Amino acid sequence: MNELKHSYYINIQSHEIFSEPDGSEWDFRIEATDKEVAVLERLFDKTEETDWESYFRAHIPYLEYHHQPQNKDYDLRILLIYTLLHYLGDEDTRAHIREMGILNGEFVNEQGILGYREF
Repeated sequence: MNELKHSYYINIQSHEIFSEPDGSEWDFRIEATDKEVAVLERLFDKTEETDWESYFRAHIPYLEYHHQPQNKDYDLRILLIYTLLHYLGDEDTRAHIREMGILNGEFVNEQGILGYREF
């Protein structure tokens, strides 16, 4: 059964998802089902948790960024967020993300994110 897709407007910095474009600042427009939006919300929530962990860890000078497993998880999560936005986005969204150069072929393909069709 195909679920209905609705337009959503995404603010990357604040990790907010809006159903209306008015009154709020947004970066990307996507067409998504409720399930797809729920996945994006979970990714945003986990990213915010990692942001706080990184903030506290940053105050310990002998811990290097690239040796922390949480940082690799954070980096992968950011790639997944942009991959999902690219997959669900309108043409302007996809073009902007392509211009950013953040994604490569191993994350985005014609089947979806990392080869998954379902979220």
